[in-house]
Amino acid sequence: MYKLYSMQLSGNSYKVRLALALLDTHYEAIEVDILRGESRTPEFLAKNPSGQVPLLEVEEGRYLAESNAILWYVAGGTPLAPESVIDRAEALQWMFFEQHALEPNIGAAYFWLSLVKGGRDLQTHALEDWMERGYAALQVMENHLKTAHFFAADQLTVADIALYGYTHVADRCDFDLVTFPAIRAWLRRVEQVPGFVPMDWRPEAELDDAPGIAAGAE
Repeated sequence: MYKLYSMQLSGNSYKVRLALALLDTHYEAIEVDILRGESRTPEFLAKNPSGQVPLLEVEEGRYLAESNAILWYVAGGTPLAPESVIDRAEALQWMFFEQHALEPNIGAAYFWLSLVKGGRDLQTHALEDWMERGYAALQVMENHLKTAHFFAADQLTVADIALYGYTHVADRCDFDLVTFPAIRAWLRRVEQVPGFVPMDWRPEAELDDAPGIAAGAE
């Protein structure tokens, strides 16, 4: 069984928990509060020298870091990973976009404005840039979704999960999605997929074995 070191309110951590839930994959959840320095202890740094979550222990003593690398790993051989070479490349394209354009701006704004006490005052110098670049990233997504239901392969993939992680909390850090109807419709589509769980869901809180997207895998 996997061990997942994650922080409940981290968008990057949530991406992995969402993928595992959609795949109905059981795992041991270990909460790591980065705000309390729990990812900077010698014990944790021995597992992941970058001192970040999420971190997936795929087998005893072997760890995989970086949320999108973890997504790609757990999705292998499932409906969340496209089969064709071009579909896989397109999924990766959007996952790179998420880490380059979305997470550094909307993700950073969410962390400092929603999670860190007094974070707005500490980051007033960066907020304007985050907003400008974050809105630019949202517009790229909006333009794509005007003619597509998902980001790759005409179906839900790990690319959607990667982008959903911080887009769905954009309104918690000053971003207004009113002018992005295609994004709002896409968010609803993701949330309607069998097995979907919200960010505050915990594995131990699951009361039944409702089938997830893994039910469609051969």
